[in-house]
Amino acid sequence: MPDEFSNANDTGRLRRMFLDDYHSRTGSRIHITADQASRFAKRVAGDYNPIHNADARRFCVPGDLLFALVLAHFGLSQNMTFRFLSMVGDSVPLTFSEGEDGVIRVLDDADKCYLEVCRDGEVTHDEAVVEAFTRCYVAFSGKNFPHYLKPLMEDHGVMFNPRRPLVIYDSMGFSLNRLDGDDPGLELLASSLDVAGKRGDVKLDFRIVAGGEEIGSGAKKLVVSGLCDYDAGAMDDIVDEFYRLKADHEASW
Repeated sequence: MPDEFSNANDTGRLRRMFLDDYHSRTGSRIHITADQASRFAKRVAGDYNPIHNADARRFCVPGDLLFALVLAHFGLSQNMTFRFLSMVGDSVPLTFSEGEDGVIRVLDDADKCYLEVCRDGEVTHDEAVVEAFTRCYVAFSGKNFPHYLKPLMEDHGVMFNPRRPLVIYDSMGFSLNRLDGDDPGLELLASSLDVAGKRGDVKLDFRIVAGGEEIGSGAKKLVVSGLCDYDAGAMDDIVDEFYRLKADHEASW
């Protein structure tokens, strides 16, 4: 089972430069501290989900950071599907490897799998292309709340527990017609929320554009737990706190 991290060359080093502040490496293992993960969430993704705060009781590494590291080390493929199987905690030693079955897996030392990635089609390792696509996807993904989730929850008359908001990244996939899109961007096409008791499954469909042309499409699934009746006042307080934290963090850069 080859380990791409342990065979990194100078080109791979260049591809990872913008992620260097958000992980460290010891031999073939990758470590992501709570502080590194929290900075990535806020500075790169614009994600202020409290579960990514370094001092959160249920802290977890953003799935978008794992996504970014996979692309940095294995390249961008035309068709990719990401399945997030478990949450990564503070400083867990991780191995990113591609199995004989062609599936990329993120594993800890006990072989617990946190992420599976399937891919096919052409692959590019062009550092500029990979970084541009990573940044545009992560920026889109960071808008989950309040941009996409609040209107959905309001329409369905439900919301997460305001005392313990929990939104989990379940899966994501995309297909690209070509891999040389200049300055790509993602645009939301449709969104839906399926409610089953205290759980809600959110689907976000998006298209990928570059130079005014659609070059691909994809979809993302989130799970919202602990649903309760929608409370406009409580939601307004959560949104106000989101923007307060965003302003405070940006002022401290």
